[in-house]
Amino acid sequence: MSTTPDISLHFRTVLRELEGTLAAIPAEQVEQLAQRILHARKIFTAGAGRSGLMAKALAMRLMQLGLDAYVVGETVTPRASEGDLLIISSGSGETQGLKIMADKAIQAGVELAAVTIFPDSSIGQKASIIVQVPGSPKDPADKGSFETVQPMGSLFEQTILLLFDSLMLHLMSQKGGDTATMFSNHANLE
Repeated sequence: MSTTPDISLHFRTVLRELEGTLAAIPAEQVEQLAQRILHARKIFTAGAGRSGLMAKALAMRLMQLGLDAYVVGETVTPRASEGDLLIISSGSGETQGLKIMADKAIQAGVELAAVTIFPDSSIGQKASIIVQVPGSPKDPADKGSFETVQPMGSLFEQTILLLFDSLMLHLMSQKGGDTATMFSNHANLE
């Protein structure tokens, strides 16, 4: 008989953690972000590492919804200016390159939204919109608001992916979009 835990035990653990973090995200903060997205001229997303991948996933869905959305750093990303929105996803809120990007955005008149564990972080303090996501940062020396058995920033990254997908459902209902409309904006050269 094997003493290795059944993988389904780990599935249940991850799902329990995600239920806890998602339930603790302040709905009014997400609503504020949703309204700003709907009224922005252009929306830019950014993050580093796995958080950056989640930011890219958000930009893709926003584009498919028919919004003018871009990922910072891509070769086809246009200039940002007043009336635009930059959404930075950073668990710590202290990633050096993202702090510099936040400063540049503010200098260009771009509104800054931070999706972070730490609203009092450097990026959080610069943002006019904050969505505080409970989580555990990747550095064990930092104390987040949520205990996890998962490694590094996994819980934060998973939570923001589900947050962004839930946000998309909310935006779809407000904008009148549906899956068929979004599919018409889906890439067809793959």
